[in-house]
Amino acid sequence: MTVDTINQISASERTRRHREVDFARGNVRHEGGILSEEIERLNASYIAGEIDSDELTAAILRSQTVQPDPTGRDLLCRSHRDARL
Repeated sequence: MTVDTINQISASERTRRHREVDFARGNVRHEGGILSEEIERLNASYIAGEIDSDELTAAILRSQTVQPDPTGRDLLCRSHRDARL
């Protein structure tokens, strides 16, 4: 995402992103997890339009807070992907 496009998302896009993040957060909580402050900061940047979905996913994958679930998949990232479906 370029500097020109930062924060130039519509109110409806911001609402959609907020719902997407809330859905992913709910999935994590349902599984007994809590998102770290680092992940919540990334989510806020995504909602604000500072980063796009691919950048959010990449940043979460690079995060020190991501723990694999017993199936070997990323719980946080799986929830984020589910929210986009």
